Amino acid sequence: MKRLAVLISNKGTGTNLQAIIDGVESGQIIGKIAAVVSDTPDAQGLKRARKHNLQIEICPKKENLLPLLEKLAPDYICLAGWKQIILPEVINTFSNRILNTHPGLIPDTLDGVVKNPDGAEGLWNRGKLTDAAIQNFLDQDAGYAGCTNHFLSDEFDFGKVLGRCFEKVQPGDTVESLYTRLKVKENKLYVDVLTKLCGEEK
Repeated sequence: MKRLAVLISNKGTGTNLQAIIDGVESGQIIGKIAAVVSDTPDAQGLKRARKHNLQIEICPKKENLLPLLEKLAPDYICLAGWKQIILPEVINTFSNRILNTHPGLIPDTLDGVVKNPDGAEGLWNRGKLTDAAIQNFLDQDAGYAGCTNHFLSDEFDFGKVLGRCFEKVQPGDTVESLYTRLKVKENKLYVDVLTKLCGEEK
């Protein structure tokens, strides 16, 4: 059974964490949440962690993350609204084991392109945080928004792609309305990716 560490912050609402908790408790994800790690004690996701009696760790300094994770010994680390910079030594120690969801369509290669369901070129949104990324889909009149679950790498906003999802942009969409719909698919994607990873023998 794979051990998962879920990293959250006060930036998010904890929906990806909740999706992972539900996936584990339903037996879809063959794994155990070793701990929920937050960089601040006021993250909304910590309420979800306490409700499910999960171990909680607070890590305010990025320099302390590696020793904490080494102590927890997770098979996979799930970034779920984590806002701290992940230092290179953490990425190197847990190579191809740190999952992240990016609010854009990361290609399989640095010079690659992702095609939307309508055949148009998907937007990578490299370097853009969530609200700015969703706004960019609207500003560019994209037919589809999308997000990518990938392994973190030294290359900024890039890494082995584990899965993608798309959401059709509707007339009159705002950042909030579009992201609310995309978020549902993002949560499901995270669970589907973990289900596959945790079902694989290492």
